[in-house]
Amino acid sequence: MTTSGTAHDGLRLIPFHGLRYVPERVGSLAAVTSPPYDVVVRPDGVDYLESADPHNIVRLILPQADTPDARNEQASRTLQDWLTKGVLSADPEPALYVYEQRKGRVLQRGLIGALALSKADAGIVLPHEDVMPHVVTDRAGLMRATSANLEPLLLTYRGGDAASGAAEVVERTAREQPLLATTTEDGFQHRLWAVTDPADQAAVAADLGHRQALIADGHHRWATYLRLQEEHGSPTAWDFGLVLLVDTVRYPLQVRAIHRMLRRLPVADALATVRGGFRVRPVDGPLPLALEALSDAAERGNAFLLAGDGTFHLVTDPDQELLERTVRRDRPEAWRRLDATVLHATLLDALWQIPDTPDQITYIHDAAATVAMAERHGGTAVLLHPVREEVVRELARQGVTMPRKSTSFGPKPATGLVLRSLD
Repeated sequence: MTTSGTAHDGLRLIPFHGLRYVPERVGSLAAVTSPPYDVVVRPDGVDYLESADPHNIVRLILPQADTPDARNEQASRTLQDWLTKGVLSADPEPALYVYEQRKGRVLQRGLIGALALSKADAGIVLPHEDVMPHVVTDRAGLMRATSANLEPLLLTYRGGDAASGAAEVVERTAREQPLLATTTEDGFQHRLWAVTDPADQAAVAADLGHRQALIADGHHRWATYLRLQEEHGSPTAWDFGLVLLVDTVRYPLQVRAIHRMLRRLPVADALATVRGGFRVRPVDGPLPLALEALSDAAERGNAFLLAGDGTFHLVTDPDQELLERTVRRDRPEAWRRLDATVLHATLLDALWQIPDTPDQITYIHDAAATVAMAERHGGTAVLLHPVREEVVRELARQGVTMPRKSTSFGPKPATGLVLRSLD
């Protein structure tokens, strides 16, 4: 996945003075980390992380107060307090950071740096999902108040020769003693190294300068970076944003589905409405067995697993005339066939007539949690099968965005291991 031309036709990743926790000032590095803000979100998750350590990063990425302005002011005060007290400290040399995540057979390595911002039509950083303006406004307020990139986005690219360029720097660096090593509660081991040698930084720059990246996770934060860049004018530190770049030739990401919980639609009503337009059949539980049935069905076409009343139902084989009537025709056929497309256009909009608003639909990454929430609320869990990365990438290359919350790439970088100040 390369582009021709000068080095500025592609990715420009520059070193920065990373802000990191001072180990002696916190209980443990694991206790101050957090998943990305949009994975935590629920109050019980925030409360749990806040109680893990008084300096947990969630106090910056999801500050708790009554109004947006109060939350942002609180995050700003907290960050300044931690810097003053030496809880956080800037590394003395500008660095790129090699970051490793490991759990069982899963191994992911990449480079954390400040990436030059570019709009989608430049073809350098490719988004694949639409964003919600109110979320961008929320994140912009927080970044503006703290003057910091608090967590890296996850971007993927297709690398070249393993014996040279960025790949060689990453692999050689990972054989050295790390700056930090910690294991988080989810069982992932995290290690971080600083790349400060100008020759290594130049090798990375030369390699990445002809490549393009796909946003795997962090569309709202990327849109926030672009909005704040416009606000500040150029050239400033706001022309760059904190990212983790992973070469998926070497480290293929895991792609998971994001499920929907329909708060006000009971399972019986959901099933009654789709009969006639889809094939509906019960499948055996428990959930892992039902998800196997969903996986098998997804190999043959659109498939959804509905749950929430103690039973599982496969919804498959949509009526082609119904699809023609409900799915927009001005997109590539691969987009029109996506489960998320059919779910939103045909099921949610046309048949169930449910608006995509937070009081109606909750987006959840974990299938079991989606089913449990549906059972508590008397609603319907709609479970999806993940999209392949190559489908996402090819649509992004064509400039086509997927329905929002179509995919969850991982493993996601832990928040709190390295921050970037914009001051």
